[in-house]
Amino acid sequence: MSKSNHITTGDVLDDLGFSRSEASALKIKASIVEAILAEIDRRGFTQRQLVDVLDEYQPNVSNLLHGRISKVSIEKLLSYADRLKMRSSIELRPPANADRGKPAKRAAPKSAVYA
Repeated sequence: MSKSNHITTGDVLDDLGFSRSEASALKIKASIVEAILAEIDRRGFTQRQLVDVLDEYQPNVSNLLHGRISKVSIEKLLSYADRLKMRSSIELRPPANADRGKPAKRAAPKSAVYA
């Protein structure tokens, strides 16, 4: 068996061929799932309890608990977080080089936060 000598360019998702928006969505989804699973663990919910709390079918709860969320939308994950009484926010920032050379055409908020 030979070793792979592939060197990443800094982001594995970019190297796998995902577009910037696809990679961003996957990263956001992963961070939401991580937070939800931590809250479920913290509160000690069983699968049976989660079916009621999340108002979800048992196979979908099982998929969530096992990290199989490829077909679950970010919106659905946010609804799970809401049912767990978690707070959520989304932050958008301009690119690192956005202030160089060009004046801003209009003032935009640095982040959008929804709670």
